[in-house]
Amino acid sequence: MKILLVEDETDLARQVARALAAAGHEVEVRHDGLAALGALKIEGFDALVLDVNLPGCSGLEVLKVAHALRPRPVVLLLTARAEIGDRVAGLNAGADDYLTKPFALEELVARVASMGRRGQGVQAEQLVQAGSYQLDAQRRRLLHGGQTVALSPREYDLLAIFMQAPGRVFTRDELCERIWERAHDYDTRTVEIYIMRLRKKLTGPDAPVIETVRGSGYSMRFPS
Repeated sequence: MKILLVEDETDLARQVARALAAAGHEVEVRHDGLAALGALKIEGFDALVLDVNLPGCSGLEVLKVAHALRPRPVVLLLTARAEIGDRVAGLNAGADDYLTKPFALEELVARVASMGRRGQGVQAEQLVQAGSYQLDAQRRRLLHGGQTVALSPREYDLLAIFMQAPGRVFTRDELCERIWERAHDYDTRTVEIYIMRLRKKLTGPDAPVIETVRGSGYSMRFPS
């Protein structure tokens, strides 16, 4: 993958870039938010490894710009802040994953690889219809009335799981294991954030509904 690494700690940036390059990725490095925005405007990247606390402009501002790109790069946030509020802000802004400093380089490389397998994470049927919504697995997109609904890779994977098995209850741990491949690293709030984001995008009387099953998890109900 072609990766833009944005990290203002030069030593850390050098180590991360070296580890990603050793894993076969093409890596470009920027050390501030404004430089990152400039790179995003003129070059296409498959992935963005992005520090939250940057000079120039914040990582969340860079994330908003990246989220609007088509095709959109997958985004891994790096942050020294462990508070849940910072994680929530990043995920709500469109990040696909986060990693709290300090971290092991091996884990970062593994998470980037996991994000890069976005087309292999969920084996869905080619087309799944629910009301006026249609999940197109070949192109990894959701259509509503013939128009594409913007979904992040994580949102798509989560929705595909539900739409393949309407009525089945999925626990939070199971969803984490299937989407992020490591349930123990995530708290329940992470799943709730993505469920909330999907609910906002599935609108109208004939939209599939993600229901909370008290004490168990979540289930999708298709319109009659």
